[in-house]
Amino acid sequence: MLLRLMTARLGNASDAEDILQDLWLKLDRLPDQPLIDPKAYLFRVAANLAADRRLSMARATARDGAWLSVQPEAQDYPDAEAVLLARDRLAQVEAAMAAMPERMCIALRMFRVERRPHKEIAQALGITVSGVEKLLKRGYRQLLDLEGD
Repeated sequence: MLLRLMTARLGNASDAEDILQDLWLKLDRLPDQPLIDPKAYLFRVAANLAADRRLSMARATARDGAWLSVQPEAQDYPDAEAVLLARDRLAQVEAAMAAMPERMCIALRMFRVERRPHKEIAQALGITVSGVEKLLKRGYRQLLDLEGD
């Protein structure tokens, strides 16, 4: 009778059987004392377990749906040609930065990669903010010259 009731409440026999297994485990842990109305107790515990299962399933469905909604679609991934071109471009930029004077390269990395303000870069390099701006301008010019090649 409990299996039919739980199947009706949960919509499938597999979940109902899981509820009855959980009910059995709860009953097994009960202290040895008589229950006033054992049948009512069984139905109430089973109903509570079924309600918990439905809530858990609803939360899992919502969580999984939210996760899936933010996953990129196949068309969101770059194709192989774009990946290869981007890798080639990155190698060119890294080679150009390696050929730059050390302070210019450091200033570019601190500003573009680490997102540090000009004032902080100036302090780290021991130069003025104007000096940092000039280093960055020359560095950008060298990187832009790559596009002409």
